[in-house]
Order: sequence, then C-alpha cells, then structure tokens
Amino acid sequence: MLTLTCPYCGVQADETELHAGGEAHLTRFGPGSEDADFEGYLFARQNPKGVHFERWRHAYGCGKWFHAARCTMTLEVFGTYPAQTTEPPADLLEAIRAKRPDFAKGAPK
Repeated sequence: MLTLTCPYCGVQADETELHAGGEAHLTRFGPGSEDADFEGYLFARQNPKGVHFERWRHAYGCGKWFHAARCTMTLEVFGTYPAQTTEPPADLLEAIRAKRPDFAKGAPK
C-alpha cells in the first residue's frame, strides 16, 4: 500500500486517506491561449517508468494539496513537499539521484 507523509500536518497517510490529482508542475493555459496549448494542458501527460512527480490531496485529514515524488515501478516514495512549490526541492532531487543514478532529468518540465 502507498503511504505518503503530508508536508502540512505531518500525518503519514495511506492511499485510502488521500486523493490523487495527477501530474505535478504543469503549466496551466487559460483564456486567451492557443488551442494547442490548452489541449496539451488538458490531455498530454507524462507517464514515465521510474521517478514521477504527482499531486495529492490529504482528503481525510487537513484537506490540503501537496506534491510527492515516487517511483512508478516500485511505489517507493522519495518525499513530499508543499503544492505551492514550483519545482522539487534540491535535497529531494539529490536523494532521488543518490538512489537512482539514471535519474538525469533533474526536475519536471
């Protein structure tokens, strides 16, 4: 079972207390944007085999959204951080690279 620690309230919650929100760090396109940009925002998602950055909501706890870095193959969780962060923290990226030297991407696009 997937267990994540909420960075706001500090509670370790399993996936039944959380709500998945999809890929993290997306650039949102709204009114006045090109149709292709908005279409990409709505439908184009990365689905890597390996480390992935996702949005989660502590639905049955504090109710806040946060980001998590986890491996899609092993469900290993590398860490969580506030949703207002525009890119993963440097210490989290270092921890990922220490365990996964093949993780060269660094941060999401």
